[in-house]
Amino acid sequence: MERRQFVASLVAGGCAGMCVDLTLFPLDTIKTRLQSQQGFHKAGGFGGIYAGVPSAAVGSFPNAAAFFVTYECTKSLLGASGAFAAPRAAPVSHMLAASLGEIVACLIRVPTEVVKQRTQASPSSTTYNMLLATLREEGVRGLYRGYGSTVLREVSSVSLTALV
Repeated sequence: MERRQFVASLVAGGCAGMCVDLTLFPLDTIKTRLQSQQGFHKAGGFGGIYAGVPSAAVGSFPNAAAFFVTYECTKSLLGASGAFAAPRAAPVSHMLAASLGEIVACLIRVPTEVVKQRTQASPSSTTYNMLLATLREEGVRGLYRGYGSTVLREVSSVSLTALV
């Protein structure tokens, strides 16, 4: 992959991901609160609809950038290997590249999602305080709670999408 293509994937992917995440953030907050054990109103209702947005903003750009850079690099490597260069193998190459992209992106996405969702369900806490509380009570492993299931969901989704 050329340096220019690498930078384009990094910037375009990061900007696109950040725009989507920040635009849809209020809907995500409502969904999280509706799913909260404490109930929608006790979790904050419609108030503090942007609780947790700093976590989303910090993680959004690098998450999407990591996905697109990994995807493009993997696609480039698979295309150069010969076996995946055949037209019939192209969907498999896209599927593998997208799957690897999600595995890498989830290393960034999951910790920011954990902090974001916990802050959305407890709007009286700040993103920073929620991060510290998670680290204090559960360590770094707490930030990766749900990593396996998130990767499984995301890889399944992008694999099916790549084959279509």
